[in-house]
Amino acid sequence: MKNYKYLLGLTIIATNLFSCENDNGKADGYGNFEATEITISAENNGKLMQFAVNEGDVLQKEQFIGYIDTIPLALKREQLEVSKAVISSKSKGVLSQIDILNAKLKTANTNKTRAENLIKDNAGTQKQLDDVTGEMYVIKSQIRSVEIQNAPVVNELKSIDVQLKQIDNQIKKSQIINPISGTVLTKYAEPNEITAFGKPLYKIADLKTMQLRVYVSETQLATIKIGQGVTVKIDDAEAMKSYKGTISWIAAEAEFTPKIIQTKEERVALVYAVKINVKNDGSLKIGMPAELWINNSDKNNKTQNNE
Repeated sequence: MKNYKYLLGLTIIATNLFSCENDNGKADGYGNFEATEITISAENNGKLMQFAVNEGDVLQKEQFIGYIDTIPLALKREQLEVSKAVISSKSKGVLSQIDILNAKLKTANTNKTRAENLIKDNAGTQKQLDDVTGEMYVIKSQIRSVEIQNAPVVNELKSIDVQLKQIDNQIKKSQIINPISGTVLTKYAEPNEITAFGKPLYKIADLKTMQLRVYVSETQLATIKIGQGVTVKIDDAEAMKSYKGTISWIAAEAEFTPKIIQTKEERVALVYAVKINVKNDGSLKIGMPAELWINNSDKNNKTQNNE
C-alpha cells in the first residue's frame, strides 16, 4: 500500500512538471523581428547645406537635422516684394482718385438737399434740382469706372500675396525636421550634395518596441487573443533568452506559410500571421529570428472554456 501511494505521488509530480512545459517541447510559432521603418525624403530642390545625420543616431521628434539651400527662394521673395510695392503705389494713385470723387459726391448730395428745401419753400426751381441730380449721377459713374480700372491691380496684389505664401512654405520645407523619435537605420545623402523633391535622405525606425511577426496554425487561434501576454525567446550565447511580449494583431485571413521559416512539409499549410510587441533592451534587431511560446496555463483555460 505504501509503495502504491509512493508511485502515485511520483506520477502526479511528473505530470505537473511536464504540464509546465510546452506539450511537444517545441515553440508555438517562429518568425522574425521587424519595426515600422519610415523613409524621410527631401521636400524641396537644391543643395544640402547642412545634414547632421549618421547611421545609428537616436533622433528626437521635431529635431532639426539640416536644411536645403534657400538663397534662390529668398531672392525670388525679395523680387516679389519689390513688385508688390510698385503695384501698391499704382493702386494708391487710383484709390486717391476715388477719394476725390467721393468728396465731390458728398458736396453734390448736400447741394441736392439744399435744392429740395428751396423747392419746398418756393425759392428754387426744378432745374436746379435736376442739375444737381445729374452731377451726382456723373460722379457715381466716374467712381464705378475707376473701381473697374483698379480691380486688376487689386487682383494682381492678391496674386503676389499668394506667391509670397508659397515661397514661405517652400522655405519652411527646406528645413529638414525629423518627424518621429527613433534610430537612423540608413543614410542616403551627404552634405553639399544636390537633392530633389522626393529624393530619400535617411531611413528611421522606433526600435524601443519591436514587433515579432510569427505564423500560427488554425488550431492555435483558439489559444491566443489580442492583448494576451506571451513569451518570446531568442538565441543567446549559452541558452535561450526570454522576453515578455503582448499580442497586438492577428490576421483576419489565412496565408501560406513563408518558405524562409518552415520545413518543406509545413510550407503547404495555411497559417495566420500574428504580431507581438516586445520591449527592446538593445539586443533585438530587425530581421532577428525568434520563437513564440504560449503559456500552457492560457492554453488549458482556453480549452476548458471551449468545452
